[in-house]
Amino acid sequence: MKIPFAESWKIKMIEPIKKSTREQREQWLKEAHYNVFQLKAEQVYIDLLTDSGTGAMSDRQWAELMLGDESYAGATSFYKFEATVQKILGLKYIIPTHQGRAAENVLFSYLVKAGNVIPGNAHFDTTKGHIESRKAHAIDVTTDDAKDTQKEVPFKGNVSLEKLEKVLKENPNNVPFMVLTVTNNTVGGQPVSMKNIKETCTLCHKYNVPVIMDSARFAENAYFIKVREEGYANKSIKEIVREMYADVDAATMSAKKDGIVNMGGFIATNREDWFEGAKLFCIPIEGYVTYGGMSGRDLNALAQGLNENTEFDMLETRIHQVKYLAEKLDEYGIPYQRPAGGHAIFVDADKVLTHVPKEEFPAQTLTCELYLEAGIRGVEVGFMLADRDPETKENRFNGLDLLRLAIPRRVYTDNHMDVIAAALKNVYDRREQITRGVAIEWEAPLMRHFTVKLKRLG
Repeated sequence: MKIPFAESWKIKMIEPIKKSTREQREQWLKEAHYNVFQLKAEQVYIDLLTDSGTGAMSDRQWAELMLGDESYAGATSFYKFEATVQKILGLKYIIPTHQGRAAENVLFSYLVKAGNVIPGNAHFDTTKGHIESRKAHAIDVTTDDAKDTQKEVPFKGNVSLEKLEKVLKENPNNVPFMVLTVTNNTVGGQPVSMKNIKETCTLCHKYNVPVIMDSARFAENAYFIKVREEGYANKSIKEIVREMYADVDAATMSAKKDGIVNMGGFIATNREDWFEGAKLFCIPIEGYVTYGGMSGRDLNALAQGLNENTEFDMLETRIHQVKYLAEKLDEYGIPYQRPAGGHAIFVDADKVLTHVPKEEFPAQTLTCELYLEAGIRGVEVGFMLADRDPETKENRFNGLDLLRLAIPRRVYTDNHMDVIAAALKNVYDRREQITRGVAIEWEAPLMRHFTVKLKRLG
C-alpha cells in the first residue's frame, strides 16, 4: 500500500476559532459596507484574506525571538539576518524594512520619477500604487497564457518577452527598472520559469534596464521550478534560489510570506549606488539601516524562517495543501486559475457569477457570498483592486476578476480545506440566483479596495 502524504511538521500550539450564524454575518457584512477588509477578525471563521503575516512560526523561530538584540544600531540580530539573506539570495547589500510595501517605498523613492514607464509581470496592488502615486506608469507585460484561467500551462507567471521589448524600445532612457514578480500573485500565484527569468534579465540588460525581483514568494517559485522545469529535479531549493537571483540587480521582499514571520521585509541589491541612495530614504521613513523598522527579535525570527522555508519538505507541505483544495474544487466543477498556484486558489468569478455584469464587480460579489455562506473571508483580486485609470478615471476591466483564497502557512488543516470547498460548492450551486452585484458608494483615489464602501444591488 502506498504511504499517504502527511505534513512535515506537528502541532504544538492551537488558537480557537468560532462559527457564527448567517443572520450575524449578514449584519456584520452590512456594517462593513460589503468590504471584507472592514470585518473584525473575530467575525471570521476561516480567514483567507491573505497569506501575508498570517503564518504560524516554528518553535525555532520562537526561540530566536528570545535571542533578539534590540540595540538601535549594529545589533547582532541585523548581522545574523544580513548574512542569511546574502547566503540565500547571493546579493551583497541588505536594508531591512518593516514590510514589503515599505521596501518598495524606500527604493522607489530613490528610483522612480514622474513620467517614468515601469514594465512588470502584473504588478501587484502596492507596487502599482507606489508607481502611480509618483505619476509614473505601470505596464503589464505578462504572457497572454495567464488570461485563460482554464489553460494548463506550467509557468503562467512568465514575462512576455515581446511585450517587454516593445515597452523598452518605445521608452528609451525612461525605464528606470523592470519588476519581475515571483510567483506572479495577480494572475493566480503562478510561477515564472528559470528560463524566463534569465531571458528577461538578458533582454532588460540589453537595453541597460535593471531588473528588480519582487520576492514575496520566491521560495514557492523555486519549488515549482524544481518540480516542473527540466533540469532542476535534482537541485536543492537553495541552489535554485541562488540561480534565480544570479542575474537580477535587486530584490524587494515582503518577508511576511515566504519568510513566515508576522512583520518584516527588505531590500537587497548588488548595486552600491542603489544601496547608498536607498539608505537616504530608509533612515527618515523606516529607521536606521540596521533595523529599518524591525525589532531585533523579528530579524532573528526572519533569518530562521528564510532558512526553514527554503527546504523542500516545508514547501511541499504548504503547496500540497493548496493542491488539495484545488482537487476538491475540481470535484465540484468550480473554475479557478489553473494549474493551482503556490499560495492560493484564485476562483474565476466571471465563470461563476455569469449573470452579474462586470460593472457590478462579480469577484467582490462572490467574496461577499462566500462570507455569508460560511464565515470564510477571501479577497477580491480583480476589477475592484485594479482601481481606475489615473488619466481617464474609468474603471479598469481589462484584467481577470478573481476571488483569491490565500492559505496561511502552517495554520489550517485539510479539514478546513474541506469546509472551504463545501461552502464554495453551495454558492456555486445557487449561482443562477445571483443576478446583481455591488456598487461603489465611496472610494479612495488609490488602492481603493482596502477602504471602499459598497452597497448591495437587488
